[in-house]
Amino acid sequence: MTFQALLVSRDDDATDVLRPVLSSFGLGLESCGYAEALTRLSEQKFEAVLVDFDDPHSAALVLQNVDQANAGNHAVTVALVSDRTKVRNAFGEGANFVLYKPIAPAQAQASLRAATALIKRERRRSYRVPVQMPVQLTVQGGAELEGILLDLSEEGMDVLAAQPLCPSAMIAFRFTLPDGSTEVDAHGEVAWANPNGQSGLRFLNLSEHLRNNLKQWVAANAPELPPEDSEPVSQCKLTDLSLGGCYVETESPFPERSRVVLSLKAGDMEVQNEGAVRVMHPGFGMGIEFPSRTTEQREQVEQFIQFLTSQPGTVPELSITPRALSSAEAQEDYQHLESGDMEDALLELLRHAENLSQEDFLEQLRQQRSSEEVPSS
Repeated sequence: MTFQALLVSRDDDATDVLRPVLSSFGLGLESCGYAEALTRLSEQKFEAVLVDFDDPHSAALVLQNVDQANAGNHAVTVALVSDRTKVRNAFGEGANFVLYKPIAPAQAQASLRAATALIKRERRRSYRVPVQMPVQLTVQGGAELEGILLDLSEEGMDVLAAQPLCPSAMIAFRFTLPDGSTEVDAHGEVAWANPNGQSGLRFLNLSEHLRNNLKQWVAANAPELPPEDSEPVSQCKLTDLSLGGCYVETESPFPERSRVVLSLKAGDMEVQNEGAVRVMHPGFGMGIEFPSRTTEQREQVEQFIQFLTSQPGTVPELSITPRALSSAEAQEDYQHLESGDMEDALLELLRHAENLSQEDFLEQLRQQRSSEEVPSS
């Protein structure tokens, strides 16, 4: 399956570097100037948009139009930046990734590997399979409601309930997949709701077994799904870990506010946890917050930390895969965290990272390591 990327730049050298790299990831490239880009975005769907920030005002306007043109479909955005001190500005205008100019092929390869993984993930998430079947809904602290499941994806479902649901409400639900193979009994959050009772639910904390069954069912009923990468997106090194989050060094970090899944292994222990990227340092690393909603998730991370503490010198294996690009969903994850539960210096640093340059953030991280719970390197 070929994806389309739009490069908005007058820099021929950047085009010459990016075209073969994008092609190696299955992305066809079209290029144009700033004015023409607005027309292209209104007429054609692009999975990725790369914008040169040599003209910051025009670049910001293009990124605004990317959001408008792709309502409901998240396009991955990449800023080409000459001045490294302006990186935060590019992120603030809506860029997911940053490439430093002049662009080196190795830099482009690393960043666009992560971008391509997100493109594939977003395409899979956008597939919703229409269904018509009953579903039992229970509002947290409320009564059980009858509903009809209207469509189903790996990450959520649309339902028509007997009465309107409230946005952000926590919902327990139960239904059986149409082929009768699996009973789904889990929890979700109302992402949006209409007065007529139709709502969109985002799944929360599905077991890996249940998530795999859903993925298999969706894939069987939506044959055009793009394949997922079978290998980890990049080599990752865990440098800092606490109950509330971690910092990971990698050449291919994911965008701020994106949702990811981390798999940590050490000895006989293995922990899998969802996270939301709080800070991304292009070509270097990312800080990830754990929006753990359950006691079980917190306990798994705590046990893993205790194991590493008891085994000095143990370097855990780590792989990270993307779950979603949506910043709105990541923000909802943050709102469910109980920040007053514990003192967590790393988590506090992650939450204030947007006010710090990369150099200042890393310096504060180094200062913390003398008292860090898990010195893993």
